[in-house]
Amino acid sequence: MQSVKDLNVYKLSFETILRIYKITETFPKTETFGLSQQMRRAAVSIISNLSEGSARNHTTEYKRFVGISRGSASELLSQIEISNALGFIKDSESKILIDNMNDILRMLSGLLNSLDSKIENNNTNH
Repeated sequence: MQSVKDLNVYKLSFETILRIYKITETFPKTETFGLSQQMRRAAVSIISNLSEGSARNHTTEYKRFVGISRGSASELLSQIEISNALGFIKDSESKILIDNMNDILRMLSGLLNSLDSKIENNNTNH
């Protein structure tokens, strides 16, 4: 069985975490416990929930955690857009991050569809 760390969505999410941490270091000090912390938490939440879900015993539980990951990815996408609008992130960096987040969201949706199919096949076979 493939490790969750081998999934492209995990790899891209990990790269995005590193990028978010570097970018938020440049945010105004007034944002230390505001937007920058929220962005860091949302970014880490994506792979944390992927990892936790993959370690669960049932596909339905894994699916639930992938859904939480997708919610965190959507949250981070909004925070990136807000940060860009406030001038905390350059347009060029914002574009890279938004593209990454759209790819992550697409891959998470694909994983959810795959897990749905697996659940459906297990229900049909029983």
